[in-house]
Amino acid sequence: MPPRQRLSPADRHAQLLSVGARLFAAHPYTDVLMEQVAEAAGVSRALLYRHFPSKHALFAAVYQEAADQLLAGTRFDPAESLVEQLTQGMDVHLDYFIANRNAVLAANRVLAGDPVIQTIMTNELDALRARLLAVLPLTDEHAREAVSGVLKSWLVFVRVLCVDWLTHETCTRTQLRDVCIGAAVGALRPLLAEDPAPDWPRHGSLTQDADPARRTP
Repeated sequence: MPPRQRLSPADRHAQLLSVGARLFAAHPYTDVLMEQVAEAAGVSRALLYRHFPSKHALFAAVYQEAADQLLAGTRFDPAESLVEQLTQGMDVHLDYFIANRNAVLAANRVLAGDPVIQTIMTNELDALRARLLAVLPLTDEHAREAVSGVLKSWLVFVRVLCVDWLTHETCTRTQLRDVCIGAAVGALRPLLAEDPAPDWPRHGSLTQDADPARRTP
């Protein structure tokens, strides 16, 4: 165990979250033990349990922090095209999903029925949907309701597809991203007064990876 550092309660809480995030990313959820977290953080188990009463509580806090950071890192700028906005948002999320594969699979598979974890994910998806609605050219409330329903279903589709891809990569990262963007564009076109992406589809994106720097190993 590394020597214990004297930290304020807030700093200690943040440190434990960081250690927990690292271990949940590196190992399947069932393999992570609270004893390992305490040892990696250089604290006693008693101190760890004062901050997080269970492994579930620690994971929930880690995932909530990740959701907050993903929302903060996803920008929706009406000055950019819809495809540019969706590309940026997908890249932010895919960066996290790939770097934290075990944590994402834990939230969506091992803890799929857990109400706390599901609430965290639902809240993030709802926030993303609200922000997308705010930048789309909607003419009236009827159009807003229709687009909102489409976006809700699309976000669930993206989540399921990305989780499946983390389990078995049947295409490249760029292809996965473009499939998700294409699904959004195709679903929204009939509901908007103007074509949100007149230059879409991006020809050739399904036959070759247009962004080799973003390929997974």
